[in-house]
Amino acid sequence: MVGRRFWRAADTASLVLVLAVLVAPVAWVVLSAFKTRTEVAALPPKLVFTPTLENFVELFGRGDFLDYTWNSFVVAGGSALLGLALGFPAAFAMAWHRMTWPATATLFARMAPGTLFLLPWLIMFTEVGLTGTRTVLVLTHAVITLPVTIWVLLPYLEGIPRELVESAHIDGARQDQVLRLVVLPLVVPGIVVAAILSFVFSWNYFLFALVLSGIESKTAIVASFNFVGEGVTNWGALMAAAVVIATPPLVLTMLIQRRLVGGLAAGAVKG
Repeated sequence: MVGRRFWRAADTASLVLVLAVLVAPVAWVVLSAFKTRTEVAALPPKLVFTPTLENFVELFGRGDFLDYTWNSFVVAGGSALLGLALGFPAAFAMAWHRMTWPATATLFARMAPGTLFLLPWLIMFTEVGLTGTRTVLVLTHAVITLPVTIWVLLPYLEGIPRELVESAHIDGARQDQVLRLVVLPLVVPGIVVAAILSFVFSWNYFLFALVLSGIESKTAIVASFNFVGEGVTNWGALMAAAVVIATPPLVLTMLIQRRLVGGLAAGAVKG
């Protein structure tokens, strides 16, 4: 009994320590967003202060930040949809023919450093006149979302009985009808998980938007660095921007947390 209590206490202490390490930076950023400039830079940090919205007023007083946030929604949503449109039929083909090497090959885009793609893309998209547009960001971010979609959906698609698909073919269904009417309803949890993860990965990605975007197509995460200058940094506005940028993925995940966790668990055991 004593040993059981000891290990339970040790587990609790470890959990509290891990949560403190994870939560402390987030709490510091959120609290700093509601401090004045002098309070943000104060050492040691002030834990007791009067909250203010001046950082958010300054942030949204610049109308361009709202435009940049909208750009982030367009790019993240567009690249997630493009990744699903390409990844769903590709994952079905891999699962149906039991081919793993194409899925493994797509991981190269996720594991390779982004700088490997930048120069060729910059030259190519400049030649066709797409550099500086949201379109180029949607296309390039699809390189991030496509492998995510394929690897999330593969376990679901491999778990679909082949007889079900073959029966649809015997009944005269075209391949697109099989995918849309038979397969898609069976993998909705996987689609939800893939869409959320693709959106979040694209939303948080910095490098492609930094190099390939223009003044009007800049995303919020790139625009937030406008508050970082040589020798002078507006930490209050930067913290407010960080809170705004982090909010949509967190809210999206919290709203459908149960389906997200259930979808990840279901995909992990199907095979």
